[in-house]
Amino acid sequence: MNKNDVISAARRVIKIQSASLIDLESYINDDFFNAVERVASAKGRLVLSGIGKSAIIAQKITATLNSTGTPSIFMHAADAIHGDLGMIQKDDVVMVISKSGDSPEIKVLIPLLKGFGNTLIGMAGNTGSYLAHHCDILINTTVLQEACPNNLAPTSSSTAQMVMGDALAICLMELKGFKSSDFARFHPGGSLGKKLYIRVSDIINKKAAPSVSAGLGIKDVIVQITQNRLGAVAVLDTDGKILGIITDGDIRRMLEKHDDFISLKAEDIMGATPKTIDTESLAAEALQLMKEHNINHLLVTQNELFVGIVHLQDLIREGII
Repeated sequence: MNKNDVISAARRVIKIQSASLIDLESYINDDFFNAVERVASAKGRLVLSGIGKSAIIAQKITATLNSTGTPSIFMHAADAIHGDLGMIQKDDVVMVISKSGDSPEIKVLIPLLKGFGNTLIGMAGNTGSYLAHHCDILINTTVLQEACPNNLAPTSSSTAQMVMGDALAICLMELKGFKSSDFARFHPGGSLGKKLYIRVSDIINKKAAPSVSAGLGIKDVIVQITQNRLGAVAVLDTDGKILGIITDGDIRRMLEKHDDFISLKAEDIMGATPKTIDTESLAAEALQLMKEHNINHLLVTQNELFVGIVHLQDLIREGII
């Protein structure tokens, strides 16, 4: 294959799979609704099972469900008949995922599951299969064509399973009113978790809240900025209210404009109406403000009073970026 052949093959795969996903929309019907409703009303967990590629997809769907508020566990279809059936409890709902719905392991497993009396949801790519005929609720994931040139390797079919699993998880998430605050409880680690629970108050140093009066001379302003190493200083009035901000950039611009700057005061070079953020705001919100206004500093307030400065480097250090 030459370069053009490779690019053409890759594009063909994407087009075939995209078409398969569009067809999935027609399978969102009463059966899909019944599956969502049954899982949402269950007192137990959703137990997902499969064999081969479908088992891998089932594991991914299990992870997505758990992270979005639907307690779930994975049970490999082959291991189920060798003891893992013991993980199923009476209030659980079971979902078996299979492309063909006729795999030998699936045919052995289904009668055993039916004997447990749990609701059995099937996700199958063959509506005439053993799984389709013996499950209580069928979610159809039939695809017309695999992206594999031999129409054999699970490609479009496994993608369809994953997307249908995502649809199930998101519907359950919305049905339960699962919010970003709930999401944060399940994702405390990594940059994603930090974006959801770290607040501005967690990253600022309240002992370093440099401020100057509007009438302070430039030399003293520069000393304040240098001592606190935050690259900025707040300008306050006599009541402690914020009037403006002076950054390293303001100092450089002042030097470019004025040969004689000794007589200048803080109020002469400050940026008026600076952007502020409350201590209880999420650090991710601070990042968004900085991006929107192309700035590196935000003045932090608590009960409308200045308490510190958050710098872009603070967000980088905490892994918010």
